[in-house]
Amino acid sequence: MAKSKVEAYIGFSIKSGAAVFGAGAIDTLKGGVKLLLLSGDAAENSVRLAQKYQRRFNCPVVICRQGLEEVTGKSCKLIALKNQSLAQAILNNLDENYQLYAGGGNR
Repeated sequence: MAKSKVEAYIGFSIKSGAAVFGAGAIDTLKGGVKLLLLSGDAAENSVRLAQKYQRRFNCPVVICRQGLEEVTGKSCKLIALKNQSLAQAILNNLDENYQLYAGGGNR
């Protein structure tokens, strides 16, 4: 199956080194996060961490409904993207597999 534009932009972010994987690594960042990607199958603890980082970095969160493992090939529930252009491209091309997180209990 062909990759969606969002998956291609995520891949570009990873290859360019603009992606930070996992809550532990994200916690060490001082700033510069433009977008957070949260796996659709993430546990409530991961959702709370995403909300915490969303407030800290003042950036949007996008939920990957099919799970980030399938997209990235890595076992990770939360990814921070540091490239503004790629983050904006992802937000401009959201499809049925990706949704902007609005908070609350619904994912």
